[in-house]
Amino acid sequence: MLSRIADSLYWMHRYMERADGMLRLLKTSYILSFDKVQASGITWQTALEVFTTLHSDEINRLKGNHAASLKYLITDTSNANSLRCIITRARENARGVQDQVTKEVWEQVNHLYHMVNHAALEDKLNSAEAIVVIDSLIASTDQFCGIADSTMPRGQGWNYMNIGKYSERCLLTVALVYHFYKRIDFDLRNDQDILFWRSLLLALSGYELHLKKYSNNHHNDNVTNQVLFDQYFPRSLHYSLERAQKYLGDIIHANPVEGIHELKNSFGRLNSQIKYADLTMINQIGIEPYLNSIRSELNAFGSLFGQIYFSYS
Repeated sequence: MLSRIADSLYWMHRYMERADGMLRLLKTSYILSFDKVQASGITWQTALEVFTTLHSDEINRLKGNHAASLKYLITDTSNANSLRCIITRARENARGVQDQVTKEVWEQVNHLYHMVNHAALEDKLNSAEAIVVIDSLIASTDQFCGIADSTMPRGQGWNYMNIGKYSERCLLTVALVYHFYKRIDFDLRNDQDILFWRSLLLALSGYELHLKKYSNNHHNDNVTNQVLFDQYFPRSLHYSLERAQKYLGDIIHANPVEGIHELKNSFGRLNSQIKYADLTMINQIGIEPYLNSIRSELNAFGSLFGQIYFSYS
């Protein structure tokens, strides 16, 4: 497979995964912003910190304004990481590889592009219909995942798409976990109840699982275990890296190019920090440096992967 084709497939799925993660956080922020109890302290600040490059003063100005925050995060093209920009880049990549993806995949990406560029979208976001719009966009990203899974052939293109998907998911999980743990100064001994953690779990679509699987005690430890180490939770780092390892192995087997030994070592260092870690280790080194190390290793792996398979300089 040509490197430019592999590159476009990789980034198409990364952008679609980023859009999905953003929308889940926006829905959580929107719903909980009307919570009078405000136990979780949720505002638009987390979304603005993760998905924009705004200065702290600008974030403080926007974070209490629902309409302005939604506009900047979803439709404002001056924000390079707005939903409209993300979907536009996903569509550009998909358009360049139409012969490598199924018609259904292309049509779904194109459908999302027209949804976020609809003339009436901004007015709806500034009204009571905002949550309906967000739900509709989430449903469309869910449909993309289902359509890709049920129609794409399991060849090289599928492997590159999924490396992109799970790399992005790991980065999003790390970013969200970092920002929520920052509120308790990264101190796991600073006990919080489930209402505090509800916003993080909802943003990662893990709240229902948490209530079913984990006890009603030691919420800090339980949440940490779920988002980092739970092998059955689809947005945990453990699960995402296990899936990425599978697709990386398939890519390396099909394309044994120069530099793969270094690439394996890079991924191995990253994977071992999750696979062989536990709460005892995290309490010893601190969750903040631990998350920073994971993010650094993820970025190093992504950069090296691009150099080897996409000919990045």
